[in-house]
Amino acid sequence: MSALLRLQQDFQQYILQAHEAMHAEIVQTERVDTQTRLGIYASAYRLRLLEALGIEYSALKTLVGDDEFERAGLAYIDAHPSPYYNLRWYGGDFAAFLKTLSPYCDYPVTSELAAFEWAMGLAFDAPDDPTVSIEAVAAVAPEAWPGMRFIPHGSLQRLDMLWNAPTIWRAVENEQAPEAPIASDYPIAWALWRQDLKTYFRSLAVDEAWALDAACKGATFAEICTGLCEWVDALHVAPHAASLLKAWVNDGLIKAISFSP
Repeated sequence: MSALLRLQQDFQQYILQAHEAMHAEIVQTERVDTQTRLGIYASAYRLRLLEALGIEYSALKTLVGDDEFERAGLAYIDAHPSPYYNLRWYGGDFAAFLKTLSPYCDYPVTSELAAFEWAMGLAFDAPDDPTVSIEAVAAVAPEAWPGMRFIPHGSLQRLDMLWNAPTIWRAVENEQAPEAPIASDYPIAWALWRQDLKTYFRSLAVDEAWALDAACKGATFAEICTGLCEWVDALHVAPHAASLLKAWVNDGLIKAISFSP
């Protein structure tokens, strides 16, 4: 191993784990000792990651306050050293981490809000996929409809949430005071996506959530209709499925359609 490589690895280990081997490589001065000089870099690393988390999770930071967010963020940084060259992708496990960190594990709205903010970021940063048009769907021959499959747009994200995280996020985004966390009686399904340069989200009824999930997993139109019979009678299920498809196409949730062989 070259001396430079060993020095780089020692420095990295100090930044991540305060490994003492790096102390021998640093010259102290009368004004600044070794610990202080190394601490400047270690603190800068942690503060930069904390800043990135604060940007990604701005609504959560507003909800819990700066001090509490810093405490949670630094705990996450200690437990999850960054494996990324691009800070954009750091923090993807923050929502799951909050489920294990006291006191946030006792306040699930925090992890749900973090999950919502991360999903919004994923939707915004997704590839610029094309979207299928209503005209293209209308042009499909009637006999081909049962075999239609749907390729979801790359920005589409799906979440099921018990708390009012979306309304909290919207209030913060609009520079308004967020309402108090409120839990629903049962989880509510949400879809998040991007059209052009703007992100959108809306809640889904239980039947639409099931149908959209099935479509994203490759179910055919006929299979979706069969599944929807749990909520809609067989006489009206095809028109109902078609209306859901129209809404998805208008929203830009469908990238393309394909057909079973």
